[in-house]
Amino acid sequence: MAIARMPLLAIDCPDSGALARFYGAMLDWKIDDSTDPASVCAENGQCIAFHQVADYTPPTWPSQEQPQQMHLDMLVDDLDAAEAAVIALGATRHPDQPGTSFRVFLDPAGHPFCLCLN
Repeated sequence: MAIARMPLLAIDCPDSGALARFYGAMLDWKIDDSTDPASVCAENGQCIAFHQVADYTPPTWPSQEQPQQMHLDMLVDDLDAAEAAVIALGATRHPDQPGTSFRVFLDPAGHPFCLCLN
Protein backbone atom coordinates (compact mmCIF):
# COMPACT_ATOMS: atom_id res chain seq x y z
CA MET A 1 0.00 0.00 0.00
CA ALA A 2 1.38 3.40 -0.99
CA ILE A 3 1.84 5.93 1.74
CA ALA A 4 1.32 8.85 -0.66
CA ARG A 5 -0.34 9.30 -4.03
CA MET A 6 1.82 11.71 -5.98
CA PRO A 7 5.02 13.55 -5.10
CA LEU A 8 5.08 17.34 -5.06
CA LEU A 9 8.46 18.84 -5.73
CA ALA A 10 9.01 22.08 -3.79
CA ILE A 11 11.84 24.40 -4.84
CA ASP A 12 13.23 27.30 -2.80
CA CYS A 13 13.88 30.52 -4.73
CA PRO A 14 14.10 34.31 -4.37
CA ASP A 15 10.89 35.03 -6.38
CA SER A 16 8.26 32.28 -6.38
CA GLY A 17 6.06 33.86 -9.06
CA ALA A 18 8.91 34.46 -11.48
CA LEU A 19 10.19 30.91 -11.19
CA ALA A 20 6.66 29.47 -11.57
CA ARG A 21 6.21 31.49 -14.77
CA PHE A 22 9.58 30.24 -16.10
CA TYR A 23 8.79 26.54 -15.50
CA GLY A 24 5.14 26.91 -16.50
CA ALA A 25 6.18 28.35 -19.87
CA MET A 26 8.90 25.74 -20.39
CA LEU A 27 6.62 22.79 -19.55
CA ASP A 28 3.36 24.31 -20.84
CA TRP A 29 1.77 23.70 -17.43
CA LYS A 30 -0.89 25.77 -15.68
CA ILE A 31 0.67 28.56 -13.61
CA ASP A 32 -0.66 29.80 -10.26
CA ASP A 33 1.50 32.69 -9.13
CA SER A 34 -1.22 34.37 -7.06
CA THR A 35 0.14 33.07 -3.73
CA ASP A 36 3.38 31.93 -2.14
CA PRO A 37 4.15 29.18 -2.74
CA ALA A 38 3.47 29.64 -6.42
CA SER A 39 3.02 26.49 -8.48
CA VAL A 40 2.79 24.93 -11.91
CA CYS A 41 0.66 21.86 -12.59
CA ALA A 42 0.25 19.42 -15.47
CA GLU A 43 -3.16 18.23 -16.60
CA ASN A 44 -2.54 14.90 -14.80
CA GLY A 45 -2.20 16.74 -11.47
CA GLN A 46 1.60 16.57 -11.20
CA CYS A 47 2.84 19.85 -9.70
CA ILE A 48 5.95 21.77 -8.75
CA ALA A 49 5.75 24.37 -5.98
CA PHE A 50 8.07 27.35 -5.60
CA HIS A 51 8.72 28.75 -2.11
CA GLN A 52 10.03 32.28 -1.75
CA VAL A 53 12.96 32.31 0.69
CA ALA A 54 14.58 35.40 2.21
CA ASP A 55 18.35 35.53 1.69
CA TYR A 56 18.18 32.75 -0.92
CA THR A 57 21.59 31.50 -2.06
CA PRO A 58 21.63 29.61 -5.37
CA PRO A 59 23.52 26.33 -5.64
CA THR A 60 26.95 26.22 -7.24
CA TRP A 61 27.64 23.53 -9.78
CA PRO A 62 29.80 21.62 -10.37
CA SER A 63 31.55 22.82 -7.20
CA GLN A 64 30.00 21.83 -3.91
CA GLU A 65 30.46 25.14 -2.10
CA GLN A 66 26.65 25.42 -2.10
CA PRO A 67 25.33 21.92 -3.05
CA GLN A 68 22.61 21.70 -5.66
CA GLN A 69 20.70 19.13 -3.52
CA MET A 70 18.42 18.35 -6.48
CA HIS A 71 17.99 19.14 -10.14
CA LEU A 72 15.40 18.52 -12.84
CA ASP A 73 16.04 16.57 -16.05
CA MET A 74 13.74 17.61 -18.91
CA LEU A 75 13.34 15.13 -21.77
CA VAL A 76 13.43 16.80 -25.21
CA ASP A 77 13.45 15.62 -28.82
CA ASP A 78 15.75 18.36 -30.15
CA LEU A 79 18.52 19.77 -27.94
CA ASP A 80 19.20 22.81 -30.12
CA ALA A 81 15.54 23.87 -30.33
CA ALA A 82 14.99 23.25 -26.61
CA GLU A 83 18.13 25.23 -25.74
CA ALA A 84 16.96 28.22 -27.75
CA ALA A 85 13.54 28.04 -26.11
CA VAL A 86 14.76 27.88 -22.49
CA ILE A 87 17.28 30.68 -23.07
CA ALA A 88 14.45 32.82 -24.47
CA LEU A 89 12.54 32.11 -21.23
CA GLY A 90 15.45 33.31 -19.08
CA ALA A 91 17.67 30.26 -18.54
CA THR A 92 21.45 30.48 -18.78
CA ARG A 93 23.59 27.79 -20.39
CA HIS A 94 26.15 26.61 -17.84
CA PRO A 95 29.77 26.86 -19.05
CA ASP A 96 30.50 23.30 -17.85
CA GLN A 97 28.94 20.80 -20.30
CA PRO A 98 30.11 17.30 -19.28
CA GLY A 99 28.02 15.24 -21.73
CA THR A 100 26.85 15.07 -25.33
CA SER A 101 23.31 13.71 -24.93
CA PHE A 102 22.30 16.41 -22.43
CA ARG A 103 22.97 20.09 -21.71
CA VAL A 104 23.16 21.84 -18.35
CA PHE A 105 21.38 25.15 -17.71
CA LEU A 106 20.59 27.38 -14.76
CA ASP A 107 17.02 28.56 -14.21
CA PRO A 108 16.46 32.25 -13.37
CA ALA A 109 17.05 31.49 -9.64
CA GLY A 110 20.31 29.63 -10.33
CA HIS A 111 19.07 26.03 -9.97
CA PRO A 112 20.79 23.63 -12.40
CA PHE A 113 18.58 21.65 -14.74
CA CYS A 114 19.33 19.49 -17.75
CA LEU A 115 17.79 19.13 -21.16
CA CYS A 116 18.22 15.45 -22.05
CA LEU A 117 17.63 13.77 -25.40
CA ASN A 118 14.52 11.64 -25.17
